[in-house]
This record gives sequence, C-alpha cells and structure tokens, in this order.
Amino acid sequence: MTTSSGSHRTEPSTTAAEREMLDGWLDYHRATLLWKCEGLQDEELRRTPLAPSELSLLGLVRHMAEVERYWFREIMLGEDLPELYVTDEDRDGDFHFTEAATWAEAEQVWRTEVERARQAAAGRSLDLVSKAESHHRGEVFSLRWVYTHMIEEYARHNGHADLLREQIDGATGE
Repeated sequence: MTTSSGSHRTEPSTTAAEREMLDGWLDYHRATLLWKCEGLQDEELRRTPLAPSELSLLGLVRHMAEVERYWFREIMLGEDLPELYVTDEDRDGDFHFTEAATWAEAEQVWRTEVERARQAAAGRSLDLVSKAESHHRGEVFSLRWVYTHMIEEYARHNGHADLLREQIDGATGE
C-alpha cells in the first residue's frame, strides 16, 4: 500500500532521547491510521467487513479521537469534557453511526483532538501525574504511562485497520 494524498509516516529515531522517541512512535502510529484510510470513499470507510465485529475504519478514527481526548485532556489535565460520540446509552457510539457520518467530519475531529493532545503534553514532564483518575480503574497515571498506552492503543487498532483495509479493497502494507 503506498501513500498518495499527503499522509506522511516518519520512522521514529532509533537513538532518540525518551521524549522524542515517545513522540516519534505516537506520531508514526497516528499517521499509520490515516494511511490505512487513505483513498477510500465514505461508504468504504463505514463498512464493517469482519462480521460479527462492528469495527470499521471510520469507527476506529472516531474511537481514537475519543481516546486522545480522554487520556491527554480529561485524565492528564483534569478537563471536564463531554464525550464526542459515546453516550451512556451507547458506550460504543464511536462505532455506531448513520449514513450521514462522513470521513471529513471524523478526520477533522480526530485532527483537532490530536493537536489538543499535543498541546496538553507539550512542555510537561513525563513524570507528571494526572490531575484526574481513570473512570474505569480509579488510578492516576504518569504522562509517560499515557504515552506508552496511546502507542499500544494505536498499534492494536492499526492491526485491526490492516485487516479492515484488506477486506475492503485488497490493499495491504506494513
């Protein structure tokens, strides 16, 4: 699979200091998710080709916007923010959408949340402890842990994106 519309993935440095390494890997995985969506139409991005799974590429991008927002802003900074797509009635709302859901909207929301996540982390020590506790675990986290978790989260979902993309149009790539 080759990139053609501007998605740019930069291999992380193999000798960087810790912060640069974490930023590099997180940005690499962010770019990989966009790359897996590149060149597809809205209908294809909404497709759920791995039944009975409800996973779609559009859903993965919406989910990662929620995850960026949650870990960097709600947990690390303690901001009180509404969910983007998830509701009390539908905890998987990021994966449930109508035909009206568009790539343009999902990508813009995701890009905004990524930029806000970068701002939330900028200039802060990796040892900084979150202002809020996890809604699920009731624990606080270091910024280092959040970076590591986000890399893991993207890597796992990029594996899903590989499978989805291959089912949609046969495209494969690392």
